[in-house]
Amino acid sequence: MFKTNEYFEGKVKSIAFKDTKSDATIGVMAKGEYEFGTSKMEVMTVISGQLIVKLPDCDCWKEYGKYDSFTIKANKKFHVKTEGNTTYICRYYNESDCECGCNCN
Repeated sequence: MFKTNEYFEGKVKSIAFKDTKSDATIGVMAKGEYEFGTSKMEVMTVISGQLIVKLPDCDCWKEYGKYDSFTIKANKKFHVKTEGNTTYICRYYNESDCECGCNCN
C-alpha cells in the first residue's frame, strides 16, 4: 500500500505512493538544513511553508514558496534549508517519460 520514509533523525518524513502519472512522495520537513540525492529525475513542489534550495551545479540559493516547483535531474545532489515546518510533494520520473513541462529531455 503506502511506504513511509524517515530521514535525518526523523526531521524529514514522507509517504510514498503511485498515482496515474508517476511515483511520488508527500512529506514534511522540520526546521533545518539537508542534503538529498536523486536516483531519478525529481520535480519537487512546496505545498506549505518555504524551502531555500541550492540546486546542483549552482552556487546560489533560491527561495521556493507555496506551489513553487523545481526540478533536479537524476544522480545529482542538492541542498535544502527551511526555517520552519514545510510540506512538499515530490514526483519521480524517468527523464524520457517526463510530463512535467520542464523541458528536461
